[in-house]
Amino acid sequence: MDDARPRVSESAAHDARPLKGRPRVSDAVAGISYGIPEGWTAGDEEGLIPGFTSSVTRRMDAEGGSIVLAGKGEAVTRDQLRARAESAARSNAEFFYPDGTSRVEQSRAVEVGGRPAHTVVLRTTDKETGGEGHLRLTLVSVDDSRSAFLLGVVHPAGTEEAREADAVVESAGLL
Repeated sequence: MDDARPRVSESAAHDARPLKGRPRVSDAVAGISYGIPEGWTAGDEEGLIPGFTSSVTRRMDAEGGSIVLAGKGEAVTRDQLRARAESAARSNAEFFYPDGTSRVEQSRAVEVGGRPAHTVVLRTTDKETGGEGHLRLTLVSVDDSRSAFLLGVVHPAGTEEAREADAVVESAGLL
């Protein structure tokens, strides 16, 4: 098995992050790991859109769905994190909701594995249906040469799945 491929492993008993005790995806390409809630499935990275390196999903059907995607990026300094995270969140909102709108609900500095990070939450609206979606992105400055992100996209918003997707993003750890 290729060491760079995402793998699922059991969570350590001493893990204090959200989703403690749940299996985790270890994404060596992005340099991060994250928890898998009950009822969610780790995705096959070969079917991912370029730019993403691993994923977990709850469901994807005509009514909507929930997915959390991981990826890697270029180096981002602490001073650049907010602007880059907000820009990446808006860009992903435009990609996943091309005919929609989005508004920032939250934008705050956080840490992941002791490293600087920034989390942005957007509420999206589909212009055709009027339905609302939930998008959360956390961008992490992994080291001086690279960054990583977790992106949760849930439609419709306000569901248990949105809370679960947020927990996945909040469970991020560095490898």
